[in-house]
Amino acid sequence: MRIVGGVLRGLRLADPGAGDEAARLRPTPDRVREAAFALLQGGRFGDPLSGARVLDLFAGTGAMAIEALSRGAAEAVLVDDGRVAGRLIRDNLARARMQDRARLLAQDATRLPPHDGPPFGLILLDPPYGRGLGQQAIAAAQAGGWIAPGALLLWEEDQPMLPLPGLMLLDHRRYGRSWLTLLRAT
Repeated sequence: MRIVGGVLRGLRLADPGAGDEAARLRPTPDRVREAAFALLQGGRFGDPLSGARVLDLFAGTGAMAIEALSRGAAEAVLVDDGRVAGRLIRDNLARARMQDRARLLAQDATRLPPHDGPPFGLILLDPPYGRGLGQQAIAAAQAGGWIAPGALLLWEEDQPMLPLPGLMLLDHRRYGRSWLTLLRAT
């Protein structure tokens, strides 16, 4: 795995090894990550990365948030309660030298506490496929004040996702086994 764009392009990330089968750690392949950021930066949705505050739910290895930071996001909060994921995220933030712009919240993404800071303008989520956890995490983020009005949500799953209350569907794209769904908070 490597960062595919921005100032950190080419940076090799920690090898996830066998991952964490119990947590269903499944890193987003480089080509899907590249397609996701091409979709975000293609101009159809403004400039969602420059100076953005990013919330990465089910952060896994941290690659998506680090990719966003590499491409101009100001800061990121990476949410994952997996032991292996936490180790990989800390390692990858150190490799990218992004510890001052990103932090790990070792928390279940479906049970986010209330957020007392400014909400996030870009939400990335890549839950374990087919378990309904993305819907639960979005509901928790909405209820806790984590999502800014007008925020973009980029959701990776094994099928196209339908918008939840308070979200508007912008686009669906398929890349092999993965579907990217882009939503906007209303």
